Amino acid sequence: MLPGRIPADLDAQTALYRTLIAGRRILIVLDNARDAGQIRPLLPGSHTVGVLVTSRNRLTGLAAVDGAGILTLGPLTAAEARELLAARLGADRVVTEPEAVRRIVAASGWLPIALAIVAARAVANPRFALADVARELDESGRSLDAFDGGEPAADVRAVFSWSYATLTAPAARLFRLLGLHPGPDLSTAAAASLAACTRAQVKPLLAELTRANMINQHSPGRYTLHDLLRAYAIHLVQSTEPEAQRRAGIRRCLDHYLHSAFAAERHLDKDRDPIVLAPACAGVTAEEPAGYGSSLDWFTAERPVLLAVAHLAAAVGMDDHALQLSWALWTFLDWQGHWHDHAAVARTALAAAARLHNPGAQALAHRQLARAYLRLGRLDDAHALLERTLELCIGTGDRTGQANAHNNIAILWERRGEPARGLEHASRALALFRAVGHRFGQANALNNVGWFQAQLGRHQQALGSCQQALALHEALGNRYGQAGTLDSLGFIYHRLGRYAEALDSYRRALTLHRELGDRYYEGDSLARMGDTHQANGDPIAADRAYRQDLSILIELDHPDADEVRSKLGLLTGRRAAARPC
Repeated sequence: MLPGRIPADLDAQTALYRTLIAGRRILIVLDNARDAGQIRPLLPGSHTVGVLVTSRNRLTGLAAVDGAGILTLGPLTAAEARELLAARLGADRVVTEPEAVRRIVAASGWLPIALAIVAARAVANPRFALADVARELDESGRSLDAFDGGEPAADVRAVFSWSYATLTAPAARLFRLLGLHPGPDLSTAAAASLAACTRAQVKPLLAELTRANMINQHSPGRYTLHDLLRAYAIHLVQSTEPEAQRRAGIRRCLDHYLHSAFAAERHLDKDRDPIVLAPACAGVTAEEPAGYGSSLDWFTAERPVLLAVAHLAAAVGMDDHALQLSWALWTFLDWQGHWHDHAAVARTALAAAARLHNPGAQALAHRQLARAYLRLGRLDDAHALLERTLELCIGTGDRTGQANAHNNIAILWERRGEPARGLEHASRALALFRAVGHRFGQANALNNVGWFQAQLGRHQQALGSCQQALALHEALGNRYGQAGTLDSLGFIYHRLGRYAEALDSYRRALTLHRELGDRYYEGDSLARMGDTHQANGDPIAADRAYRQDLSILIELDHPDADEVRSKLGLLTGRRAAARPC
């Protein structure tokens, strides 16, 4: 058609276009559409004409108004990514270096455009091994420079910018600020804090970013960025936001997680000696779990984020946040058996406390790291840390801190098989707690004293100590302390030959451990319950308890699993020997 015959008016152009294609069998491809409004005039009125639209936006309006079918394409699968590389590089080259291919695919985030750019570089340098290409991508870190193909259509940063340019100003600002968040994902409330707005205000911005495929809502209320899009957000926030604004955004992010974690921790262990937080800065929307169960769920969902946030706090010099986050994470990581994570966070806290020259904080961080090392069986390291904790607490006159250190040293001597030395330190802890009127500490120390008395064969004394401890824990409403003391009582009753009372105590302890989500001590009680069943002539019940304990220890990757396997092996051997020929 001659250009002069094309009308200037959009409605007239649309009418002419539809007249020309009416009745014809045509497939129209509309690539890289901005939004539904841009392509709606190009939709034919004839059923013989098909239209395929590609877009970085979700175009849900076309489905709602025009009856379009929506097909959402995610990143390539690993197999599809290898096929793409094989098609560009040749199957032999891909098959020869499978590990390098895996690293290239992962670094490219399974995105076709990124893989195509990397493949083009490899084709242009056929003498380079794919391992060299993979190494270049690894060394580039979060930089997008490795995905620049030399022209806009082959530059990942330029391709992302096309979607970014369509965003409203508030949504674009939120996307930039996401570059300050350490990941791997974030909640609606966290996004609101990052942007200094309310949940109601941030929800439409998150929806806009989701429609533009700049973020992904991988579960209700939780969002993540593709690794390369995160790198793009980091590039934008560093290149466009002033340093003061970046610093304020990081502070809001840290305040959000610190105050949320503190609120959740208070539901897990309300009897811990609390710390005092500075008020959250303006714009922070902290989360407030309603009770124990919701707090445990919150920590479970946020654990990877909280670990990243604690390290971010130290990296940007906000050492108070690093210290206080480690305090807030202590109970959850310890009870759930995340001891390697616990140790990593404690090491970060210890370094932060040293930079702050705060002896009280250093003592707490030393004890936290020692607790994690006790769980991991690093007894020499734990002992050195606890001795330093004691020195620091003596230096500051902190008698409660001294008592807590003695309690932990007592546990260490138990691990080393020296109950007499354990009793010595537990008794010192009890005296110090009594001197300062610390009832929760007294209850814990009484339980420890009773435990060591039982280990030394002083069963009646042990019974009295643990019964006092249980009464005090019940008066305080401390379920964690009750669970531990009931376990001790089960052990004492077993040693006294009172098996029915021992099993009853273990069952009560197990109920509380399970309600609290304390996986390690749930297994510990199951192991001793198995011992009691065996002593009581019930090998089937003993086998069941040992197997449940073994399952937990395997889940926690704990070295005690071998000891339980030995018990099961001995039990199986005895049962086989007892069968008649």
